Amino acid sequence: MSEILTHTVPEQEAKRRVTRTPPPDGLIHMEGVWRTYQMGEQVLVHALRGIDLTIKPGEYVAIIGPSGSGKSTLMNLIGCLDTPTKGQYWLKGKLVSEMDDDELAYIRNQEIGFVFQLFNLLPRATALHNVELPLIYAGVPAEERMERARRALEIVDLADRMHHRPNELSGGQRQRVAIARALVNNPSILLADEPTGALDTKTGAEIMSLFDQLNERGNTIIIVTHEPAIAAHARRIIHLRDGQIEREEYQ
Repeated sequence: MSEILTHTVPEQEAKRRVTRTPPPDGLIHMEGVWRTYQMGEQVLVHALRGIDLTIKPGEYVAIIGPSGSGKSTLMNLIGCLDTPTKGQYWLKGKLVSEMDDDELAYIRNQEIGFVFQLFNLLPRATALHNVELPLIYAGVPAEERMERARRALEIVDLADRMHHRPNELSGGQRQRVAIARALVNNPSILLADEPTGALDTKTGAEIMSLFDQLNERGNTIIIVTHEPAIAAHARRIIHLRDGQIEREEYQ
């Protein structure tokens, strides 16, 4: 359970300005990151408490922990869907913890490829169009969009299904479409939230094998999960508990 306190954080502590530059080899660097939520007038819940974390390009990392450990909050911060209450977060040398909403949206589109448990595909759009979507938001011309989307579908072995809609695809194929969509912008990070949670065991194993292959190609992959068997695919496992990094494993 996250710690609950009955006091407020002083205003000057809500955001700390950068005190030093991040290490040059860190794709992700977090220093003293807290995320606190207001639950009523006087009660604060500390979902993250002083996270220090560096992830290098090409790493394959799993973030694991029980319900309430802070892993979803950490995922939202890494993916620039949220900002810290206190502390700094650098992504590719940029201090994203101090960016406004428009700047964060741009970073998300350019640097983060999201893979969700429930796929989040447009039901009436073909696989090709679903994969194109991040490029549409980025203003990429139509011809280039289609070519890049085709290449992304080829990477996940779905070139022969590019004109099928989600209801014409199996669960595993839909997740492959979602992975292709995450890859299409050549992001710095593939960030996957329980990517096998909606799949049977055999299909989930196939999806994890695809992540293994993508990491071998050089993609930086971060998987958030509560399943030890899924985390075991990663080369580095970060265990969270009560909003803090409890321990790390390398394999």
